[in-house]
Amino acid sequence: MTTLSSEKTSCWFAGHESFTLRHAWLPKAFTGIREQPDLFLREDAMVTLGVGKNMVRSIRHWALATGILAEGPFFEGTRSRMIESTPLGTLLFGKRGKDPYLEDPATLWLLHWHLASRRDGPTTWWWAFNEYQDTEFTKERMLAALQLHVGRCGWDRVAESSLSRDVDCFIRTYLPSRGTRSSILEDTLDCPFTELSLLHQLDDGVITFNRGEHPTLRSAVVAFSVLDYWDHTAPHKNTLTFDQVAYQPGSPGRVFRLSENVLTDHLEAMEKLTEKAVTYDVTAGLRQMYRRKAVDPIAILRRLYEEV
Repeated sequence: MTTLSSEKTSCWFAGHESFTLRHAWLPKAFTGIREQPDLFLREDAMVTLGVGKNMVRSIRHWALATGILAEGPFFEGTRSRMIESTPLGTLLFGKRGKDPYLEDPATLWLLHWHLASRRDGPTTWWWAFNEYQDTEFTKERMLAALQLHVGRCGWDRVAESSLSRDVDCFIRTYLPSRGTRSSILEDTLDCPFTELSLLHQLDDGVITFNRGEHPTLRSAVVAFSVLDYWDHTAPHKNTLTFDQVAYQPGSPGRVFRLSENVLTDHLEAMEKLTEKAVTYDVTAGLRQMYRRKAVDPIAILRRLYEEV
Protein backbone atom coordinates (compact mmCIF):
# COMPACT_ATOMS: atom_id res chain seq x y z
CA MET A 1 0.00 0.00 0.00
CA THR A 2 1.26 3.47 -0.89
CA THR A 3 0.56 5.99 1.87
CA LEU A 4 2.17 9.41 1.90
CA SER A 5 1.37 12.35 4.12
CA SER A 6 2.42 15.91 4.80
CA GLU A 7 1.14 18.82 6.86
CA LYS A 8 -1.33 19.80 4.11
CA THR A 9 -2.25 16.66 2.23
CA SER A 10 -2.13 12.90 2.42
CA CYS A 11 -2.82 10.09 -0.01
CA TRP A 12 -3.74 6.41 0.13
CA PHE A 13 -3.15 4.35 -2.97
CA ALA A 14 -3.21 0.58 -3.54
CA GLY A 15 -3.62 -1.76 -0.55
CA HIS A 16 -6.37 -3.68 -2.32
CA GLU A 17 -3.76 -5.85 -4.06
CA SER A 18 -5.81 -5.40 -7.26
CA PHE A 19 -8.75 -7.33 -5.75
CA THR A 20 -12.17 -5.72 -5.55
CA LEU A 21 -14.29 -6.33 -2.47
CA ARG A 22 -16.02 -9.73 -2.21
CA HIS A 23 -19.32 -10.40 -0.42
CA ALA A 24 -17.88 -12.60 2.32
CA TRP A 25 -14.85 -10.52 3.19
CA LEU A 26 -16.30 -7.91 5.55
CA PRO A 27 -18.14 -10.39 7.80
CA LYS A 28 -14.97 -12.52 7.90
CA ALA A 29 -12.83 -9.51 8.82
CA PHE A 30 -15.22 -8.30 11.51
CA THR A 31 -15.64 -11.72 13.14
CA GLY A 32 -11.93 -12.45 12.86
CA ILE A 33 -10.90 -9.23 14.61
CA ARG A 34 -13.44 -9.76 17.36
CA GLU A 35 -11.96 -13.21 18.05
CA GLN A 36 -8.31 -12.33 17.39
CA PRO A 37 -7.46 -8.61 17.73
CA ASP A 38 -4.07 -9.22 16.13
CA LEU A 39 -5.54 -11.23 13.25
CA PHE A 40 -3.85 -9.30 10.45
CA LEU A 41 -0.45 -9.67 12.12
CA ARG A 42 -0.72 -13.43 12.59
CA GLU A 43 1.02 -15.93 10.34
CA ASP A 44 -2.10 -18.11 10.37
CA ALA A 45 -4.38 -15.30 9.12
CA MET A 46 -4.58 -17.06 5.75
CA VAL A 47 -5.98 -20.16 7.45
CA THR A 48 -8.42 -18.18 9.58
CA LEU A 49 -9.77 -16.20 6.63
CA GLY A 50 -9.48 -19.00 4.12
CA VAL A 51 -7.65 -16.92 1.49
CA GLY A 52 -4.15 -16.32 0.17
CA LYS A 53 -1.61 -13.88 1.58
CA ASN A 54 -2.40 -11.07 -0.85
CA MET A 55 -6.11 -11.44 -0.19
CA VAL A 56 -5.50 -11.12 3.57
CA ARG A 57 -4.00 -7.69 2.91
CA SER A 58 -6.89 -6.86 0.59
CA ILE A 59 -9.50 -7.84 3.17
CA ARG A 60 -7.80 -5.60 5.72
CA HIS A 61 -7.79 -2.74 3.22
CA TRP A 62 -11.49 -3.02 2.37
CA ALA A 63 -12.57 -3.45 5.99
CA LEU A 64 -10.78 -0.21 6.91
CA ALA A 65 -11.84 1.64 3.76
CA THR A 66 -15.54 0.87 4.23
CA GLY A 67 -15.53 1.80 7.92
CA ILE A 68 -16.30 -1.68 9.24
CA LEU A 69 -13.00 -1.68 11.13
CA ALA A 70 -10.71 1.16 12.19
CA GLU A 71 -7.12 1.53 13.29
CA GLY A 72 -6.69 1.91 17.03
CA PRO A 73 -3.66 2.43 19.34
CA PHE A 74 -0.33 0.76 18.71
CA PHE A 75 0.26 -2.67 20.17
CA GLU A 76 2.56 -2.19 23.15
CA GLY A 77 6.20 -2.09 22.12
CA THR A 78 5.46 -2.32 18.38
CA ARG A 79 4.85 -0.12 15.35
CA SER A 80 1.71 -2.06 14.48
CA ARG A 81 -1.71 -0.62 15.21
CA MET A 82 -4.60 -2.48 16.70
CA ILE A 83 -7.58 -2.98 14.41
CA GLU A 84 -10.90 -2.43 16.15
CA SER A 85 -14.59 -2.76 15.31
CA THR A 86 -16.64 0.37 14.66
CA PRO A 87 -20.27 1.22 15.51
CA LEU A 88 -21.20 0.68 11.86
CA GLY A 89 -19.42 -2.66 11.78
CA THR A 90 -21.11 -3.76 14.98
CA LEU A 91 -24.53 -2.71 13.67
CA LEU A 92 -24.09 -4.75 10.49
CA PHE A 93 -21.96 -7.72 11.56
CA GLY A 94 -22.10 -7.96 15.37
CA LYS A 95 -23.83 -10.72 17.34
CA ARG A 96 -27.19 -9.25 16.37
CA GLY A 97 -25.97 -7.87 13.07
CA LYS A 98 -28.63 -6.33 10.86
CA ASP A 99 -27.20 -7.47 7.52
CA PRO A 100 -24.37 -10.00 7.98
CA TYR A 101 -24.56 -11.24 4.37
CA LEU A 102 -24.85 -7.87 2.56
CA GLU A 103 -28.35 -8.70 1.35
CA ASP A 104 -29.87 -5.24 1.77
CA PRO A 105 -28.91 -2.59 -0.86
CA ALA A 106 -28.96 -0.03 1.97
CA THR A 107 -25.85 -1.68 3.37
CA LEU A 108 -23.98 -1.31 0.10
CA TRP A 109 -24.89 2.37 -0.10
CA LEU A 110 -23.61 2.86 3.45
CA LEU A 111 -20.33 1.13 2.67
CA HIS A 112 -19.97 3.15 -0.52
CA TRP A 113 -20.61 6.32 1.46
CA HIS A 114 -17.76 5.61 3.84
CA LEU A 115 -15.46 4.51 1.03
CA ALA A 116 -15.89 7.62 -1.11
CA SER A 117 -16.77 10.44 1.30
CA ARG A 118 -13.56 10.74 3.31
CA ARG A 119 -10.56 12.68 2.14
CA ASP A 120 -8.33 10.45 4.27
CA GLY A 121 -9.80 7.30 2.69
CA PRO A 122 -8.63 5.64 -0.54
CA THR A 123 -7.50 8.58 -2.65
CA THR A 124 -8.72 7.40 -6.05
CA TRP A 125 -12.23 6.79 -4.73
CA TRP A 126 -12.36 10.19 -3.01
CA TRP A 127 -10.98 11.98 -6.06
CA ALA A 128 -13.21 10.19 -8.60
CA PHE A 129 -16.47 11.04 -6.83
CA ASN A 130 -15.57 14.44 -5.41
CA GLU A 131 -12.95 16.16 -7.58
CA TYR A 132 -12.93 14.51 -11.01
CA GLN A 133 -14.98 16.69 -13.33
CA ASP A 134 -15.59 14.39 -16.30
CA THR A 135 -18.93 12.59 -16.42
CA GLU A 136 -17.71 10.33 -19.25
CA PHE A 137 -14.28 8.73 -19.41
CA THR A 138 -12.16 5.78 -20.39
CA LYS A 139 -9.62 4.10 -18.17
CA GLU A 140 -6.83 5.91 -20.03
CA ARG A 141 -8.46 9.33 -19.64
CA MET A 142 -9.17 8.80 -15.95
CA LEU A 143 -5.60 7.63 -15.35
CA ALA A 144 -4.16 10.68 -17.12
CA ALA A 145 -6.36 13.00 -15.03
CA LEU A 146 -5.39 11.21 -11.81
CA GLN A 147 -1.71 11.56 -12.70
CA LEU A 148 -2.18 15.31 -13.10
CA HIS A 149 -3.94 15.45 -9.74
CA VAL A 150 -1.11 13.53 -8.05
CA GLY A 151 1.43 15.89 -9.61
CA ARG A 152 -0.44 18.98 -8.41
CA CYS A 153 -0.54 17.53 -4.89
CA GLY A 154 3.21 16.91 -4.93
CA TRP A 155 3.01 13.17 -4.31
CA ASP A 156 6.15 12.47 -6.32
CA ARG A 157 6.80 9.01 -4.90
CA VAL A 158 3.54 7.46 -6.09
CA ALA A 159 4.39 4.98 -8.87
CA GLU A 160 2.45 5.15 -12.14
CA SER A 161 1.81 1.41 -11.81
CA SER A 162 0.03 2.02 -8.49
CA LEU A 163 -2.20 4.63 -10.08
CA SER A 164 -2.99 2.34 -13.00
CA ARG A 165 -3.97 -0.51 -10.67
CA ASP A 166 -6.09 1.88 -8.60
CA VAL A 167 -8.02 3.16 -11.62
CA ASP A 168 -8.55 -0.39 -12.87
CA CYS A 169 -9.77 -1.52 -9.43
CA PHE A 170 -12.00 1.55 -9.09
CA ILE A 171 -13.74 0.81 -12.38
CA ARG A 172 -14.19 -2.88 -11.53
CA THR A 173 -15.60 -1.90 -8.13
CA TYR A 174 -18.67 -0.31 -9.75
CA LEU A 175 -18.86 -1.69 -13.28
CA PRO A 176 -20.05 -5.27 -13.89
CA SER A 177 -17.55 -7.41 -15.76
CA ARG A 178 -18.10 -8.58 -19.30
CA GLY A 179 -16.70 -12.07 -18.92
CA THR A 180 -15.79 -14.31 -21.82
CA ARG A 181 -15.57 -18.06 -22.07
CA SER A 182 -11.81 -17.87 -21.61
CA SER A 183 -12.10 -15.71 -18.46
CA ILE A 184 -10.82 -17.14 -15.22
CA LEU A 185 -13.70 -17.51 -12.73
CA GLU A 186 -11.81 -15.54 -10.06
CA ASP A 187 -11.50 -12.61 -12.46
CA THR A 188 -15.22 -12.46 -13.26
CA LEU A 189 -16.53 -12.25 -9.69
CA ASP A 190 -18.23 -8.88 -9.52
CA CYS A 191 -17.85 -6.58 -6.54
CA PRO A 192 -21.09 -6.06 -4.54
CA PHE A 193 -20.93 -2.33 -5.38
CA THR A 194 -21.78 -3.08 -9.01
CA GLU A 195 -25.37 -3.46 -7.77
CA LEU A 196 -25.48 0.30 -7.10
CA SER A 197 -25.27 1.08 -10.85
CA LEU A 198 -23.11 4.13 -10.28
CA LEU A 199 -21.12 3.43 -13.46
CA HIS A 200 -22.39 2.41 -16.88
CA GLN A 201 -20.43 1.38 -19.96
CA LEU A 202 -21.62 2.52 -23.37
CA ASP A 203 -21.35 0.42 -26.52
CA ASP A 204 -18.23 2.31 -27.62
CA GLY A 205 -16.47 1.45 -24.35
CA VAL A 206 -16.85 4.90 -22.78
CA ILE A 207 -17.82 4.76 -19.09
CA THR A 208 -20.29 7.22 -17.55
CA PHE A 209 -21.25 8.16 -14.02
CA ASN A 210 -24.96 7.59 -13.44
CA ARG A 211 -26.52 10.66 -11.83
CA GLY A 212 -30.16 10.58 -10.84
CA GLU A 213 -32.65 8.78 -8.67
CA HIS A 214 -30.98 5.48 -7.64
CA PRO A 215 -34.18 3.63 -6.60
CA THR A 216 -32.43 1.41 -4.02
CA LEU A 217 -31.04 4.39 -2.09
CA ARG A 218 -33.19 4.86 1.01
CA SER A 219 -33.87 8.23 2.65
CA ALA A 220 -32.56 6.86 5.95
CA VAL A 221 -29.17 6.21 4.33
CA VAL A 222 -29.11 9.75 2.94
CA ALA A 223 -30.09 11.07 6.38
CA PHE A 224 -27.20 9.14 7.93
CA SER A 225 -24.81 10.54 5.33
CA VAL A 226 -26.03 14.12 5.85
CA LEU A 227 -25.48 13.85 9.61
CA ASP A 228 -22.09 12.21 9.08
CA TYR A 229 -21.05 14.90 6.60
CA TRP A 230 -22.31 17.59 8.98
CA ASP A 231 -20.29 16.19 11.89
CA HIS A 232 -17.14 16.01 9.78
CA THR A 233 -17.36 19.43 8.13
CA ALA A 234 -19.32 21.75 10.43
CA PRO A 235 -19.91 20.06 13.81
CA HIS A 236 -20.58 23.30 15.67
CA LYS A 237 -22.99 24.80 13.15
CA ASN A 238 -26.73 24.28 13.24
CA THR A 239 -27.35 25.09 9.58
CA LEU A 240 -26.13 23.72 6.25
CA THR A 241 -27.01 25.14 2.86
CA PHE A 242 -28.48 22.96 0.15
CA ASP A 243 -25.48 23.70 -2.05
CA GLN A 244 -23.14 22.34 0.60
CA VAL A 245 -25.08 19.08 0.87
CA ALA A 246 -25.43 18.80 -2.91
CA TYR A 247 -22.14 19.96 -4.36
CA GLN A 248 -19.31 20.23 -1.85
CA PRO A 249 -16.57 17.56 -1.95
CA GLY A 250 -17.50 14.73 0.39
CA SER A 251 -21.19 15.67 0.34
CA PRO A 252 -24.09 13.22 -0.15
CA GLY A 253 -25.00 14.85 -3.47
CA ARG A 254 -21.51 14.24 -4.82
CA VAL A 255 -20.88 10.79 -3.39
CA PHE A 256 -24.30 9.38 -4.31
CA ARG A 257 -24.49 11.26 -7.63
CA LEU A 258 -27.95 12.65 -6.89
CA SER A 259 -29.95 15.13 -8.94
CA GLU A 260 -31.24 18.21 -7.12
CA ASN A 261 -34.85 17.01 -7.17
CA VAL A 262 -34.03 13.58 -5.77
CA LEU A 263 -31.78 15.02 -3.08
CA THR A 264 -34.52 17.47 -2.11
CA ASP A 265 -36.98 14.61 -1.61
CA HIS A 266 -34.51 12.82 0.67
CA LEU A 267 -33.80 15.98 2.68
CA GLU A 268 -37.51 16.64 3.18
CA ALA A 269 -37.86 13.12 4.58
CA MET A 270 -35.33 13.89 7.32
CA GLU A 271 -37.91 15.75 9.42
CA LYS A 272 -39.83 12.52 10.02
CA LEU A 273 -36.73 10.32 10.26
CA THR A 274 -35.19 12.53 12.94
CA GLU A 275 -38.46 13.33 14.72
CA LYS A 276 -38.11 17.01 13.72
CA ALA A 277 -34.58 17.30 15.12
CA VAL A 278 -33.34 18.08 11.60
CA THR A 279 -35.47 19.84 9.00
CA TYR A 280 -35.14 21.19 5.47
CA ASP A 281 -36.69 24.53 4.59
CA VAL A 282 -36.87 26.96 1.68
CA THR A 283 -37.37 30.61 2.65
CA ALA A 284 -37.05 33.50 0.21
CA GLY A 285 -35.20 31.22 -2.15
CA LEU A 286 -32.67 30.15 0.51
CA ARG A 287 -32.53 26.37 0.85
CA GLN A 288 -31.13 25.20 4.19
CA MET A 289 -30.93 22.33 6.64
CA TYR A 290 -31.58 23.16 10.30
CA ARG A 291 -30.38 21.07 13.23
CA ARG A 292 -32.37 21.74 16.37
CA LYS A 293 -30.83 19.03 18.53
CA ALA A 294 -28.25 16.28 18.29
CA VAL A 295 -29.18 13.08 16.49
CA ASP A 296 -27.44 9.71 16.64
CA PRO A 297 -26.91 8.64 12.99
CA ILE A 298 -26.60 4.98 13.99
CA ALA A 299 -30.04 5.14 15.63
CA ILE A 300 -31.54 6.11 12.26
CA LEU A 301 -29.90 3.09 10.64
CA ARG A 302 -31.07 0.79 13.41
CA ARG A 303 -34.68 1.82 12.77
CA LEU A 304 -34.15 1.38 9.03
CA TYR A 305 -33.13 -2.26 9.40
CA GLU A 306 -35.88 -2.97 11.92
CA GLU A 307 -38.45 -1.80 9.38
CA VAL A 308 -37.26 -4.21 6.70
